[in-house]
Amino acid sequence: MFLPRGTSRTKLGPNFQRIWASVMVSSLGDGMRFVALPLLAAQLTSDPRQVAFVYVAEQLPLLLFGLLSGAIADRFDRRRILWVVDAARTVIVAVLAIAVAAHGMTILLLTGIGFLLGLGQTLYNGAWSGIVPSLVASHELTLANARLQSGSLITDTLLGTPLGALLFGIAAALPFAVDAVSFAAAASLALMLSGDFRLQPQTAPNPGRRLLGDTTQGVRWLWQQPLLRRLCLTSGISNLVGGGLIAILVLYAQQILGLTSIGFALLVASFAIGGIAGAMATPRLNARFGTPRVLRLTATATAGTAVAAGAASSGLLAGACIAAYGAANLAWNVTAVSLRQAMVPTHLLGRVGMAYQMVIGAGTTLGAALAGLEADSFGLRAPFYIGSALLLVASLVSMRPNDTPTPPRETASNVHARRRRTGDTKATGPETDG
Repeated sequence: MFLPRGTSRTKLGPNFQRIWASVMVSSLGDGMRFVALPLLAAQLTSDPRQVAFVYVAEQLPLLLFGLLSGAIADRFDRRRILWVVDAARTVIVAVLAIAVAAHGMTILLLTGIGFLLGLGQTLYNGAWSGIVPSLVASHELTLANARLQSGSLITDTLLGTPLGALLFGIAAALPFAVDAVSFAAAASLALMLSGDFRLQPQTAPNPGRRLLGDTTQGVRWLWQQPLLRRLCLTSGISNLVGGGLIAILVLYAQQILGLTSIGFALLVASFAIGGIAGAMATPRLNARFGTPRVLRLTATATAGTAVAAGAASSGLLAGACIAAYGAANLAWNVTAVSLRQAMVPTHLLGRVGMAYQMVIGAGTTLGAALAGLEADSFGLRAPFYIGSALLLVASLVSMRPNDTPTPPRETASNVHARRRRTGDTKATGPETDG
C-alpha cells in the first residue's frame, strides 16, 4: 500500500465487518482485564515484585514464541487459529473468574494464567498479522487499519478500562466473567468468516521443511528490505519512547502537574481520543499528501508533541499535547502497518508481522525500564525530552524521499481466493468510492 496523492477511499466487504466486530468485542474484554488483573494481583499480595511478575508473565510469550507463532500462522488456516485461540482463552478466563468467585485464587495461579493468556495473544497476533491483507485489497488497507485501530482504542481504553474498574469494585470475579463472554463472542465472529484462509499450495511453506527454518525466513526477508527494516527500527524507537512515557505518566501527573487519580485517567483518555482522531483522519491524509509525506510529517509531529507535553505547566495543556501526540502516533502507525502489509508477500505475513511485534515488545519493555532510570537521575520531565530527541532521529530515518516500495505480485489463484473472501466476484481493477 503505497498511496500516491489523490487516491480515493474504498468500501470494505462483509468479512471485514465480521472481523472488525470480533476485534471490538475482544478489545472491550481486554480493556477490562487490563485494569482488573493488576487489581486482583494487588489484592492477593502486597509484594510489588510478585505483582510486577504477573505483568512480566503476560509479556514473556511474545519474546519467547513470537517468531514461532508467525511461522505457525503461515503454515495453517489463519481463521482457524483465531477462533481456536479465542475459544481457549474463553475457557482460561472462565476458570479465572470461577477461581476468584470461589476464593481459590493464588498469586502463583494468577501468574500462570497470565502466561497462558499472553501465549494465546502471541498466537492470535501471528494469525492476525496476515488476516487483514487477505480480507481487503491493498488499496483498502489504510482505511481498514484506521477503522480497526480507532475502534480498538474506543472499546479498550475509553470503555473497557473504566468498566473493568467499576465491575471489579462490585465483584472481583465480574470483569473476568464478562471478559470470558467477550472471547466467546469474538471466537464465534471469527468462525463466521467465509472463504479459505489457508495459503495457496505454491506459496505455502513446505510441510517437510523444519519449523525453525520457517521461523528465521521471515527475519531474513525483513533484513533484506531496507525500507521495511527502517520502519521496523522506527516502530521500535516509537514504542521505546511510548513505553517509557506510560511507565512514568502517573508520577508525572501527580508530582509535576498536581493531578488527582481522575486527572491521571483523563490524561490517558486524552491520548486515546487523539489517537482515534488521528487514525480516522489517516485515509484522507494519505489520499491527499501520499504515504511518504504522511510518514515523515507524523513522525516529526510525535517528537514535537512529546517535548511539548513534557514542558506543560498545567493538566489541561498536558492533556492537549498528549492528545496531539496520540493523533500523530496513530496516524504514523496506521500508515506504516498498512504499507508493511502491502509490501510483504502473503506467505510471509505472519512471520514478518511477528518479527515486528517482537521489536515493538522489546522496545516497550526496555523503554519502561530506561524511563525509570532517566526520571530518577534527571527528573520526571526528562523522559519526555530524551524521548523527543529519539523520535526526531527516528523521523529522519523512517522514510526517504527516493523510497519506492514495491508490493509483491499476487498470483492469479491468490487474487481469486482473496476476492472470494471479500465477496468481490467482479473483474480485475480495484473498486473506488466516487
